[in-house]
Amino acid sequence: MKIIGIGKNYVTDKAEISGLKNDTQLIFTKPDSSLVTNNKDVVFPAITNNLAYEVELVVKIGKTGKNISLEDANAYISELAVGIDYTAKDVLSASRDKKQPWALAKGFDGASPISKFLPISKFPDLNNINFDLKINGNQKQIGNTGYIIYNFAEIISFVSTFMTLNEGDIIFTGTPALGAGQTFKGDHLQASIEGELLLDFKMI
Repeated sequence: MKIIGIGKNYVTDKAEISGLKNDTQLIFTKPDSSLVTNNKDVVFPAITNNLAYEVELVVKIGKTGKNISLEDANAYISELAVGIDYTAKDVLSASRDKKQPWALAKGFDGASPISKFLPISKFPDLNNINFDLKINGNQKQIGNTGYIIYNFAEIISFVSTFMTLNEGDIIFTGTPALGAGQTFKGDHLQASIEGELLLDFKMI
């Protein structure tokens, strides 16, 4: 199973979307050992003093595909979840200074908590899905897929030109343009899709 992420993929104004599409998506990968499932609490990683959260919708690939056309791409999605893409910001800064990849800053154990998956059939309009994140009961991020730069189909089609997508692969599709911030030990994170609480855990 592959975990694929996309960065810088949301805007605050839909009018900006067309001008930001340049056929160069910011793609990275994470190891499956970064996953945390079943709403288990996440151990704060000892490798960082600056842990940043980003709430994201996560799509699961339902069948194998390579060089998937844009028109067919959404048919490869089987399920949808909500997750947190954690970044060790201090580790990332050190990697950037040395022109090294993001792997250590994005791929540590616990970097990818995700909720249970829901059937994609529950979402008739993939371009209008609401999701949000609360921390310690306070609203931190609110997102809607209408503000995405590269939509699910565009991500899948693009990635599949470089690597085969297999059944069970998952893709973090980007975080809302506003509200990402720092996580601290003891924080209680709760993320929802269309008002349904799906992800609920503490940093310990």
